[in-house]
Amino acid sequence: MSKNVLILSASPRKGGNSDMLCDQFMLGAEEAGHAVEKIFLRDKEINYCTGCGTCFNRGEGCFQKDDMSEILEKMIAADAIVMATPVYFYTMNAQMKTLIDRTCPRYTEISEKDFYFIVAAANDSKLAMERTIEGFRGFTSCLEEPKEKGIIYGTGTWNIGDIKGSKAMEQAYEMGKAV
Repeated sequence: MSKNVLILSASPRKGGNSDMLCDQFMLGAEEAGHAVEKIFLRDKEINYCTGCGTCFNRGEGCFQKDDMSEILEKMIAADAIVMATPVYFYTMNAQMKTLIDRTCPRYTEISEKDFYFIVAAANDSKLAMERTIEGFRGFTSCLEEPKEKGIIYGTGTWNIGDIKGSKAMEQAYEMGKAV
């Protein structure tokens, strides 16, 4: 059965290590017959949440007019969501955290989704990346019936391109095929 897969790439660099892992995941998922869309967050205007409460106190949605409403629609429509971030100071980057914060107006509609997490970091330790993964889990724990399906650890990747030829690239491709 073909699935609708949405990849959210928070890399600030096109072709950065986490972004290359997204491309491998996408290749595998497309080869398996799934419909895949990758959103490169750097290309989108996503303002910070102001904490005004309009979206949940009045049910009026977010007052901000930026690209987030379109991304949120795609998250709600997706069967599987891939969230990818470079790891900065052992946590997700600001682009990904901003996106998560801005799901507030409709996060209850992001239900029954398969989630995949991709992290890329200079540190070689998967254990050191758990803080970042826990950040993703903090988000998904607020959703209804999320299913964590896989994690790709792109460790030891300080410079752009360090991920090439790594086991993580193969894992991303295979995980995409298995969606």
